[in-house]
Amino acid sequence: MYYIALQMLFGNKAKYYAIIIGISFAALIMTQQPSIFLGLLTRTYSFVGDVSEPDIWVMNPGVKFAEESKTMRDIELLKVKTSKGVQWAVPMIKMLARAKMPDGSQSTVDITGLDDATLIGAPYRITQGQIENLRAADSIFVDETAAHTKLRISLKDGSTRPLKVGDILELNDRRAIVVGLFKATRNFVLQPQIYSTYSNALKFIPRSRTNLSYILVKAKDNLEKEAIARNIEAKTGLMALTKEEFKQKNLDYWMNSTGIAINFGISVMLGFIVGAAVAGQTFYGFVLENLKYYAVLKAMGVTNAKLVKIVLLQAFVVGFIGFGIGVLITTLFGLNFLDAVLAFRMAPEILLFASIGVLLIISIAAIIGIRKVVSLDPASVFRG
Repeated sequence: MYYIALQMLFGNKAKYYAIIIGISFAALIMTQQPSIFLGLLTRTYSFVGDVSEPDIWVMNPGVKFAEESKTMRDIELLKVKTSKGVQWAVPMIKMLARAKMPDGSQSTVDITGLDDATLIGAPYRITQGQIENLRAADSIFVDETAAHTKLRISLKDGSTRPLKVGDILELNDRRAIVVGLFKATRNFVLQPQIYSTYSNALKFIPRSRTNLSYILVKAKDNLEKEAIARNIEAKTGLMALTKEEFKQKNLDYWMNSTGIAINFGISVMLGFIVGAAVAGQTFYGFVLENLKYYAVLKAMGVTNAKLVKIVLLQAFVVGFIGFGIGVLITTLFGLNFLDAVLAFRMAPEILLFASIGVLLIISIAAIIGIRKVVSLDPASVFRG
């Protein structure tokens, strides 16, 4: 019986392929768009996630996201160091600056200045150079991807080349020597990332009364990080957030201040609606074209319950195949853009979400077909 059902399904190639295409499209949209959305969300706090050593981030109370430059007085570092539960605390500068390239062009870069002694927060995927070279005067590390894209150098013959170790930039009218390259985790603002020491960074940024962007804090063992953060806030009047709290703050800011959630949500909904419409309409057409076969089965004594099972089998087979094709295309898409400008991250929850969506689509399609088959009168089909 079920073999006959599959023969009916595969025998009508036009309808079969049309249903598969509709479900594949829906599965593609319901996996691709959420994966891009999730990838964008992880970029909102990628910088915080890459700095693994500190447990607590201390900052100006006005800071809304990691790349925002709102500074503090240098004396705040001493206050934090002497706070209860603090094992160590180091300074960090993070702000935007204009970089003048060797060919005279300019570009906005994101400078991160690390504690000279410890280099806590340094990039961990070094592709050229040694991180210790960062302590030399006027030294910087540059994001390798930016060196090959936004920071390319124009040559006299009209061609361009990537920025490389040994090149000299101008930051705030001070020379900056490229001593290394690193692979940066892309952030949400996509500015070229440059690292230097704290003392060098002070030369590369416009000087002001306050230059300190963040204080990175390590909590003492066996102490509650949240309690230490609240203690620092009470003592200094600054904002102190655990690593997870700061990640969430970045995520909340970009979610609330941009329309990315709504935009991606609309795309997923449209994918579901189009997939359901195409699959439902085509499956209904498939049932209509095969009414004579269902009528024969019914005339032979096949019960409505068995006919329902036949229709469900046909619907679930095309649903399974369409879902697999959609996920395969999404996976190939993600692999092609891995580590590229386009954000992409496919989590197991996305597959679960898409599978539920496809299940709803094929259920709608099956119900439409089942209603027609159950109400079928074999005599009227034969007379027609």
